[in-house]
Amino acid sequence: WYIDHFCMQHRDERRGLGGIFFDDLNDYDQEMLLSFATECANSVVPAYVPIIEKRKDLPFTDQQKAWQQLRRGRYVEFNLVYDRGTTFGLKTGGRIESILVSLPLTARWEYDHKPEEGSEEWKLLDACINPKEWV
Repeated sequence: WYIDHFCMQHRDERRGLGGIFFDDLNDYDQEMLLSFATECANSVVPAYVPIIEKRKDLPFTDQQKAWQQLRRGRYVEFNLVYDRGTTFGLKTGGRIESILVSLPLTARWEYDHKPEEGSEEWKLLDACINPKEWV
């Protein structure tokens, strides 16, 4: 369900590779949901900080920065076209700044961009277009 929800139909591409999506949970035990959310939240720092520590000083190329900006563009596309909360807020006169504040400060689009086959960027895009069962 997650894979389908985060698919940008106009590109036949998923927004990313995975994650946790909380939606339509009214029929579930609230204590169980709180426990699950708490466990998830308590796992972020121990899992993420070592990655940041290992990679924070790595140099990056202009090509890698451009790729990051292209992926941010996909995030913008998804949020403005498909995200239920964003589209609801825009259609019902919500506070525009509050709605758009989650968008990245910078993003990029290139006409018919295709990463070099076999590159790390190509591998990510291939996984977003052809979802896999990771678990």
